Amino acid sequence: MGNFTESRWPLVVPAVVAAILLARLSECKCSFEAIFNFGDSNSDTGGFWAAFPPPTGTNGMTFFKKPSGRACDGRLIIDFLAQGIGIPFLSPYLKSIGSDYRHGANYATLASTVLLPNTSLFVSGISPFSLAIQLNQMKEFKAIVYESQATYGAGSTALPSHDIFGKSLYTFYIGQNDFTSNLAAIGIAGVMSYLPQVVSQIADTIKEIYNLGGRTFWVLNLAPVGCYPAFLVELPHGKSDLDVYGCMISYNKAVMAYNNLLKEGLSKCRTDLPDAFVVLVDIHSVMLELFQHPASYGLKYGTRACCGEGGRAYNFNPKVICGNTKVINGTTVTATACAVPSNYVSWDGIHATEAANKIVASAILNGSLFDPPFPIHELCDLHPIG
Repeated sequence: MGNFTESRWPLVVPAVVAAILLARLSECKCSFEAIFNFGDSNSDTGGFWAAFPPPTGTNGMTFFKKPSGRACDGRLIIDFLAQGIGIPFLSPYLKSIGSDYRHGANYATLASTVLLPNTSLFVSGISPFSLAIQLNQMKEFKAIVYESQATYGAGSTALPSHDIFGKSLYTFYIGQNDFTSNLAAIGIAGVMSYLPQVVSQIADTIKEIYNLGGRTFWVLNLAPVGCYPAFLVELPHGKSDLDVYGCMISYNKAVMAYNNLLKEGLSKCRTDLPDAFVVLVDIHSVMLELFQHPASYGLKYGTRACCGEGGRAYNFNPKVICGNTKVINGTTVTATACAVPSNYVSWDGIHATEAANKIVASAILNGSLFDPPFPIHELCDLHPIG
């Protein structure tokens, strides 16, 4: 099993950026005063439901005690990262009431893709808020910040100061929908044919944000979707394609191929932006460990969902998603939550539980998942995540 407590690479960082960030330590507890996040449901803190209300079901039950707009029983990785560097949970960019953007914004929405959701690539059910749209929202946000400060002065609104963009952490947790949305229809080979475009779009987005002032970028790679309960139910495979842990071998190999493409693309991007941190965050390694050895991390169930229709091997029924009730063949069926979500890796068959998210976030914050290494402990007086 992997060790997520120590860095696995020699410490090599862009010297200019490191010097600038380290110089700020005398001014604040963390060199990052904000987070701007781009993503899908894995990091959506309520954007999709702000655009298409209302949220339903038992999402949010563990921490928020009510629907929170998150596809989880509680907090997401991005919530824990914000907590770790000492800033509030990120407000969704699409939430017009009650939001506070002084410490960043979250552009992620459920079902978002990196590539534009056109019919030639994706099936129905994909969010209109692709990465390109999220980038445009970021550009508009910066323009509004500058306009607001010019009109009202600094500190007079729920917006950050105009110099925040160079003091922010830019996170990307997106790409899963590009990978999974077409797998059943066109197979692994068909999906792999356009994944280089996904990587290219992420790299181009980083470069555009660099031109907006961003200098520190964390890109989370793809988790082993071949272990997720929903995909074990929905994707075609035979028993010979299952490994000893019950995960689909072929799909997980494809995930690894994509992650290698992403690593290569970010390496090239790093060369193009030598005074920036462009960091791959290898959450795949942690998630794979959780699915394969849940008991080693205090969990009980890997490839079984917490919230779903009981009586099924993976506790997942694609006809009735978590928290919903439907009449199927004359029978009323409800997908209910388990009693103890913290025993599970998977919340609803597609997304992780708060317990799994906390384990992943802890591994990120202890510095063991960065490629190349990133001096998070030198740059931030990290707060404990509870």
